[in-house]
Amino acid sequence: MLQPRDRLIVALDVASASQARQVVQTIGEVATTYKIGKQLFTAEGPRVVRDLVSSGRKVFLDLKFHDIPNTVAGAVKSAADLGVSMLNVHASGGTRMLKAAVEAAKQHPARPLVLAVTVLTSLSDSDLPEIGISGNVLSQVLRLGALARNAGCGGLVASAQEAAELRRTLGEGFAIVTPGIRPASSAAADQARVVTPEDAITAGATHLVVGRPILDAPDAAYAAAKIVDEIAGAVVTAAS
Repeated sequence: MLQPRDRLIVALDVASASQARQVVQTIGEVATTYKIGKQLFTAEGPRVVRDLVSSGRKVFLDLKFHDIPNTVAGAVKSAADLGVSMLNVHASGGTRMLKAAVEAAKQHPARPLVLAVTVLTSLSDSDLPEIGISGNVLSQVLRLGALARNAGCGGLVASAQEAAELRRTLGEGFAIVTPGIRPASSAAADQARVVTPEDAITAGATHLVVGRPILDAPDAAYAAAKIVDEIAGAVVTAAS
């Protein structure tokens, strides 16, 4: 059973390793898992991942691999070598790519959780036609979610707005990691599909990725703790 603080993934969307260390030090024991994405990884490379892992933290490597199956399998192995707990790939890469990622993770002693990205939370229904997708966001999320689950992925990345329908359609037994989480007092910024922590957990999300509401807060540890409290309350509500 996941503890509330293990469900919070703090997004280290910062420009340098020194900034990342400061955030982690400030948050302390409030959270256990941190997301390293393209900005920080491009600036600092794999060392920032190794440093976090060696400090006892868990890392979600958010690089959204999307390439031919052999290349993605190699990338997954390299990520697993770093000791990450989670990594993600684009579900739109198709079944062969997804299966290659899953198999590479299974063969590694670290066995990181492979998450498939469905539809980016910055996209809305009106954005899909221009990239050649018919239908709405929900139908595309369900289509890609089913594809990823059939390929063996251990979880999905999707907005909490689609989490309830994913649970209803695909059942239990897999993670749903939700970006675009904003406490009620926070601005949506560039996210089109945002949900509060309580609503996300109630809808069926297992992990919440939160960046700016924590990073931009006057007291990051307090902001993170408040979100963990919201998660704890939502878990109790969902279980009752």
